[in-house]
Amino acid sequence: MPALSEIGMAVEELHDQAASPSGLVRINCDANAAEQLLMPLLTRFMKLQPAMRFEIRSEGRLVDIAEGGFDCGIRAAELVPGEMVAIPIGPDQQHIVVASPAYLDSAPLLDSPSDLSLHQCIQLRMAGGSIYRWEFQRRGEEVVVATTGNLVVDQSRLLLAAALDDCGLAYVTRWMAEEALADGRLRQALAEWTPPYPGLCLYYPRHRHIGAGMRAFLDFLKANRSI
Repeated sequence: MPALSEIGMAVEELHDQAASPSGLVRINCDANAAEQLLMPLLTRFMKLQPAMRFEIRSEGRLVDIAEGGFDCGIRAAELVPGEMVAIPIGPDQQHIVVASPAYLDSAPLLDSPSDLSLHQCIQLRMAGGSIYRWEFQRRGEEVVVATTGNLVVDQSRLLLAAALDDCGLAYVTRWMAEEALADGRLRQALAEWTPPYPGLCLYYPRHRHIGAGMRAFLDFLKANRSI
């Protein structure tokens, strides 16, 4: 029979394993979500749980996380499939229209989304090939605009860079444009047409078994969702 001391050591080791979850969690999300919200939370969690490992795949297209071998995904709340468990992990989001003062001062007036046809709108091509349409809402009225312009990019950061270089209007997140708005390099347009909307969610298949490491990460996100 094992000595009592050996039994005690084994019990203590099991306790330590339970208290310090380990394992690999694979997350699918777009690049903006990874930079804006996921990474600050993830690095904090990994300092608390150094035995945990993570792999992040950031891409613009929506994927089936179950078929792709991912444990969970992060997307805007409106894009999460209904059969998934969704956990809000951040504040409300907001897409806004911005341009440099130089562009706005020399361009036609911009009072409503219908005026966008008179403007150079910097285009964003999605991973699937389509051009992203700009969405607006005011007092219950919803408008989706297929904008036009002479420049098409495939990264949101390039939208911001082009707007800063006086190339036209860009449709970006407030988070991305916040610094340039604060120091006056960009100005917001159509502000009353771009209200906040529900933010990002972490989601995973409802009937999938959740391991100890993933459970610990979910509990951490729930406790820090407003950060």
